[in-house]
Amino acid sequence: MRIRLALLALMLAAFSNTVTASPTTFVGFLNGLNESPTNTSPGTGTAFVTIDPVAHLLYVNVSFTGLTSLNTAAHIHVINGPGDTDTTDTLGPVATTTPTFTGFPSGFTQGTFVATFDTTQASTYRAGFITSAGGIAQAEAALFAGITDGRAYFNIHTTNFPGGEIRDFLTPVPEPSTFALTITSLVGFAVLRRRGSR
Repeated sequence: MRIRLALLALMLAAFSNTVTASPTTFVGFLNGLNESPTNTSPGTGTAFVTIDPVAHLLYVNVSFTGLTSLNTAAHIHVINGPGDTDTTDTLGPVATTTPTFTGFPSGFTQGTFVATFDTTQASTYRAGFITSAGGIAQAEAALFAGITDGRAYFNIHTTNFPGGEIRDFLTPVPEPSTFALTITSLVGFAVLRRRGSR
């Protein structure tokens, strides 16, 4: 019995240590069905967004293809963040710089974008997001909380779909160590269960 409890405590401690690791990467699989309202665009994309609250950095890696018209904007929205008074809305205000990330390939139907942004700089955010948050530090906290809590989505707008042609909410990408630990934990629990049933 003591061995089982010790094994369980070790697995839980190791799991809790990896969950709080920084930086954290999130992914969104962009398409028209994820838009609000939905659309039948054949466009697709993948957005990897990494937040590093210790280094105060936002890493963005996006690829997109098949848009029905030229893209006009790309950015991250946060639902129920600063300045969003409609708690039932699925269209949160833009958090990052507008109309688009600096350097994003605008005016194309396909492309890639990789960039790093300093989240202590006003140029990373939409001015109204900073004002609503009460300052840059609060804007950073609101952006990171929105991403972490699953309230942030990456959106690409086009001339045919000015409200957004493809988007998706950002969800955590399991780190290899976390994934390995989860598998190990499941095996450990299975062993404990099997021993307990004997």
